[in-house]
Amino acid sequence: MTRSVWIKADGSVGDWEDRRMRITAALEAGADWVLVDEGDVERVRELGDIGVAAFRTGGDMTLVDDAENDAETDASGPEPDAVVVGKNGEGDGTIDLPDDLSGSADLSTLRRDDDLERGAYVRILDEAYETFAETAAEVADHTIVVGEDWTIIPLENLIARIGEETNLVAGVTSAAEAKTAFETLEIGSDSVLLDSADPDEIRKTVEVRDEAERETLDLEYAEVLDVERVGSADRVCIDTGNLLEHDEGMLVGSMARGLVFVHAETAESPYVASRPFRVNAGAVHAYVRTPDGGTKYLSELRSGDEVQVVDTDGNTREAIVGRVKIEKRPMFRIALETEDGDRVETLLQNAETIKVASSEGRKPVTGLEAGDELLLYYEDTARHFGEAVEESIIEK
Repeated sequence: MTRSVWIKADGSVGDWEDRRMRITAALEAGADWVLVDEGDVERVRELGDIGVAAFRTGGDMTLVDDAENDAETDASGPEPDAVVVGKNGEGDGTIDLPDDLSGSADLSTLRRDDDLERGAYVRILDEAYETFAETAAEVADHTIVVGEDWTIIPLENLIARIGEETNLVAGVTSAAEAKTAFETLEIGSDSVLLDSADPDEIRKTVEVRDEAERETLDLEYAEVLDVERVGSADRVCIDTGNLLEHDEGMLVGSMARGLVFVHAETAESPYVASRPFRVNAGAVHAYVRTPDGGTKYLSELRSGDEVQVVDTDGNTREAIVGRVKIEKRPMFRIALETEDGDRVETLLQNAETIKVASSEGRKPVTGLEAGDELLLYYEDTARHFGEAVEESIIEK
């Protein structure tokens, strides 16, 4: 499931300066969407690149308070990425729900043909509004539900009933509430709509999104069978646009089913300065694990690609490749045997600065010998173009 963070920045949160500060904080934190009034769409586009959902409340003009001149903004400008109904209507209780939802004005608007994505905004005031949200979800790409005196039960009901029909967006006021929304029923909402002006709260909510999407890997130790000098090969250094922690590295190997943990160059050395953005990953043929659970050849990596960073406890995150350096260097062939008796291998540069995670701690490859135990990620599956497949493949 791909999670997303929406930031509420419509006229109900203040004047344009208040809204602009929320939108700017959303852009800087890496939020996915902002929810604004239609009249602000053009101004959001001028601030930066982010998904824009806009409340549609009828008419061609939307009044917005402008901090500078209290001007009326023309809503006939740039289109949003999604239109949302429900504000100042049935969705927020401004207009009473009809006894028969087939006569709902909001739902009629949702059902109109539109090239844009469509969203429904519903405040869960009682059980009737839960039903209204369920009905809206049948035709809405996004269903935004905001609780009054919010409890977990209505969200559980909605996740169970409509979670697969729509992008369910739960209204929250803090990162802590966002975490709860993402974890409810072990499935969680697809997205959250944060109503907060605090830039730190916006940033923390985006961090919660990222944590919810990340996998935790079960790493194991494999015994070193042999360490052999094999001459020179084309070696790949992955320089990321992210600083890596001392216990972090990447999973690389000659065989996708057994990827060895190679530390980032965070440690000081008597020979070279630390490079906490770099992993000296091995030869061009080797695999590296990616955030989607797939693999890429090291030779395929380009600036702007994403690779998976993992720590020694198996916690993962993504990093952006800033540069790939390929140079001819002397190499070691390292052969290992897993707990299941499978043999896997990798090539690593013959250099003291390349460290691997052993059962005795961080260790340079130049000090490895038979009997050492190295940390790796093992999965008994074949790969085709980086994707796991059910077939028999022999790798030697």
